[in-house]
Amino acid sequence: MPPAFHDFAAALTYDDLPEAVLAVLRRSFLDTMGVAAAASTTPMSDIARNCAMALFGTGQAGGSRILMNGATVSPAGAAMAGAFTVDSIDAHDGSSPCKGHAGAAVFPAMLALSDIRGEMKGSDFAVLLAIAYEVSYRAGLAQHATCAEYHTSGAWTAVGVATAAARALDCTADQIRHAAGIGEYHGPRSQMMRCIDHPTMLRDGVGWGAPSGVTAAYLAQMGFTGAPALTCEQAPEYWHDLGKAWRLVEDTHYKPYPCCRWAHPAMDAAGDLMRDHGLTHRQIARVDIKTFHNATRLAGHRPATADEFAYAIAFPVAAMIVRGQVGARELTPSTLRDPEILRVSNATQLIDDPHFTSMSDGKRWAQVTLTLTDGTEITSSPRTPRGDTDLPLSDAEISEKFHLFADPVLGRARAREIETLCRHFDSLAENDFARLRDLCLTPVDRHVPAI
Repeated sequence: MPPAFHDFAAALTYDDLPEAVLAVLRRSFLDTMGVAAAASTTPMSDIARNCAMALFGTGQAGGSRILMNGATVSPAGAAMAGAFTVDSIDAHDGSSPCKGHAGAAVFPAMLALSDIRGEMKGSDFAVLLAIAYEVSYRAGLAQHATCAEYHTSGAWTAVGVATAAARALDCTADQIRHAAGIGEYHGPRSQMMRCIDHPTMLRDGVGWGAPSGVTAAYLAQMGFTGAPALTCEQAPEYWHDLGKAWRLVEDTHYKPYPCCRWAHPAMDAAGDLMRDHGLTHRQIARVDIKTFHNATRLAGHRPATADEFAYAIAFPVAAMIVRGQVGARELTPSTLRDPEILRVSNATQLIDDPHFTSMSDGKRWAQVTLTLTDGTEITSSPRTPRGDTDLPLSDAEISEKFHLFADPVLGRARAREIETLCRHFDSLAENDFARLRDLCLTPVDRHVPAI
């Protein structure tokens, strides 16, 4: 019999973590901090920080610094502001089988708990991350299998964050069990398709999933009861190999582009067609994107904000065709008004394909046809996006993305130091890990205009 999830969380040690798990955590640490750096310049991040400072003052638990900002608030406030910050640019790691993201909630929450504790080795932090990711992913799979409605990542990351946060607070296995139940019950069961149909700053729900999980852990430590977490205790098929297999290794993907994962296979296909055929955007008369049903609801031919860009396909694909890349620069207001990108975007049609819908369970499929001004049609093969475990981004590509996002905001020297420490964070002694934590939590130097 596998251990109960709360016994697993209470007993897990650094020596129990396979190298493959540590490799994913190192990559996710670096990738998430790059996204956080660029995201710290967004209006959504500013609002979340100001709200945290207004409503989440420090109390008996002490103060935690807000990610990439340094302002001190409660641990729940730091988790909230940090999670909203990372989620404000849709470029963080994710899980296609879970149809969502863990790192955007996990890192802000665990850094907040680490900041409260102060003395912590990198190996201790790795254990917390592993618990939070693994429980989040398994709870997410169970929730999607047992709930008719498609809920955001905040719903299931609340469970994983609660479990790991309770471990960080030295709770007993029974208290950890109650923390997960509290986090699941009070976590945000927010409707993902609502934000896709009507894009706003609500995003993926992690802004409330992270503080819900942190708050649940403190409640459980104080004796508040809330077990069971149904996703952890009444869906055994998703927990039978806990401690033997690792979902975070099998399922974690990385994004090359700052927009919804559902748009990525079409963006990759369009970019490859442009490069392989030596085309320029002026040769493109029409774009047809055949993809799965939910992806067609992204639409987004003329996004007016970065939030609308994040949940679009037509415009990001057009940006790829015109500029050959889609990075943080493509989220700026001037890009959203680019007349050539808008021309191609308006000439783009999304086709709801039942076959791709049937195939897109745990994968994301699309096929692109470019019609040239001379009438020639060029069609890609059906494909899934880069960054999945079967088409992984290399360490060099993760590094390039990190510096693309982080350097203009943090400066090259600070970004390089973060990268160096993230590459082996789990082996850092207390002082060195404290240095990495400081680099992630202190204010940024805004070398470039806000996104």
